[in-house]
Amino acid sequence: MTETTVSAGPAEATSAPGQPLARSNERLKGVLFLCAGAMIFTIQDVIIKWISGDYPVTQILATRSVVAFAPLLVLLHIDGGLRGFDERRLGRLMLRAGLLFAAYTTYYLAIASIPLAEAVSLFYTAPLFIVALSGPLLRERVGPRRWLAVVAGFIGAIVMCRPGRDVIDPAALLSLFSAALYALAQVMARDLGTRYRASVMSLAQNVVNLAAAVAIGIVAGDGAYAGAAHPSLAFLLRAWTAPTTIDLLLMAATGIIAAVATWFLTQAYRIAEANVIAPFEYSSIICVVLLAYLIWGEVPKPLTVVGGLLIVAAGIYVLRTPRRPA
Repeated sequence: MTETTVSAGPAEATSAPGQPLARSNERLKGVLFLCAGAMIFTIQDVIIKWISGDYPVTQILATRSVVAFAPLLVLLHIDGGLRGFDERRLGRLMLRAGLLFAAYTTYYLAIASIPLAEAVSLFYTAPLFIVALSGPLLRERVGPRRWLAVVAGFIGAIVMCRPGRDVIDPAALLSLFSAALYALAQVMARDLGTRYRASVMSLAQNVVNLAAAVAIGIVAGDGAYAGAAHPSLAFLLRAWTAPTTIDLLLMAATGIIAAVATWFLTQAYRIAEANVIAPFEYSSIICVVLLAYLIWGEVPKPLTVVGGLLIVAAGIYVLRTPRRPA
């Protein structure tokens, strides 16, 4: 799952007059940074799915958050610390962090139950949710072509969920719900990004992640509510247990992975235009499909491929189309 941070806005790549190649090079660097960040996050998804049968999601998130504090504090220091911190928007900042915690948690619950490629593809409806929310919340005018792209993308999601079957796996709906929560948080970030730097927003998010994971662990970490048959619910309510050394290192690695991947993504959007490079986030799907096949033998079903292609095509269209005020 790609966890992009939002800054005040991507910097335009510039070059001296008569030297368009320099701008092209900056865009190429942005694409490479973006693809690297997205694919590194894929490794995190694989790790979490790998250990999801033995530990609860809250224990993994708590461990990850503790480890992530070190690199995040370094990034905060490099970024100027808390200088200029705006306390008036603190409530909205923490609300956004809470939404992201819910988004990440529901996504990880989804990948514990359904094929990784399916969960990732459904999550990539997030840009479509962002477009749908931009009109009522940001008063941006969404033209008919962009609405058609949104509809096409959601049709792709319906195809992937395969409602013609006897039962839709609730985990597929969890992935869609995660995308909607993530989109709402990113819409909020457009306003908060003018008040807070990306390092401050990331640190606040990590604080909420740790606090929420520990709080849920205190309530359900003794296994009192364990025993659920569905893998997603079992992943949430399983008792906290002492991990093996290898599993502890894997949990800790997710914190380092998140910090490194976030740096790559932030750097990408800093040096290149968002509408040019953002569609390349979908490159992670190729990595997901390959790793899922090599590790678990997961082969995407035909309907998964068709639905995923619809989602990707719709997402690329809305990402490449400039936003316009109402």
